[in-house]
Amino acid sequence: MSNPISILSTKILLSHQKQALLNAGFSVTEANFIKTENSDFDLKGINDNLIFTSQNAAQSVLLHPKCGELKSKNVFCVGMKTKALLEENGFTVEVYVDYAFDLAEIITLIYAKESYTFFSGNLRKETLPKALKAAKVNFNEIQVYETTLTPQKIKTPVDGILFFSPSAIESYLKENKIKNEICFCIGETTAETLEKTTRNIIVADQPSVDNLIEDVIEEYK
Repeated sequence: MSNPISILSTKILLSHQKQALLNAGFSVTEANFIKTENSDFDLKGINDNLIFTSQNAAQSVLLHPKCGELKSKNVFCVGMKTKALLEENGFTVEVYVDYAFDLAEIITLIYAKESYTFFSGNLRKETLPKALKAAKVNFNEIQVYETTLTPQKIKTPVDGILFFSPSAIESYLKENKIKNEICFCIGETTAETLEKTTRNIIVADQPSVDNLIEDVIEEYK
């Protein structure tokens, strides 16, 4: 009997996500290659519209004692899960897209006269701030969470690796090398980070963990 296909997830999966892989006959290794923690921050100087490009930022703001004061403002966000989380907590999402570069384009082309507060993390990409500055859009930025890398050596060989962020790739490569493994990436931004390292990249049809797992199952059927 041949060995099962071995999959490494660079973050701990939810139980139903891991189970889907196990049910499909894979062996699964999980490890968190990054750690996120909420930052201390003040809700001062908040502009008319709010920008969230991650669930981590939304979760951190929702825990702030003065969060309720923000609910009258429109939200521009990246990601279906981020949108759902904010709407469940009483926010109005004006615009949602899958990628920060799409959000930058929509804001600069259609909503450039508005003002924004961007809630971000310490390792966020320059894509959105750079575009807003270039278009002279009025915005400020508040760091609401911090990501730290937690590199670790994976000693057992794997066939496929799940990556969920550029930071996790950076962390993984500190202790490991990518050889012939297929790298499954949650989105285009994550995939771009890997392009100089490997060509064995599959990007999820929709940037969500569940979609990425479906792609893994489909690839090895």
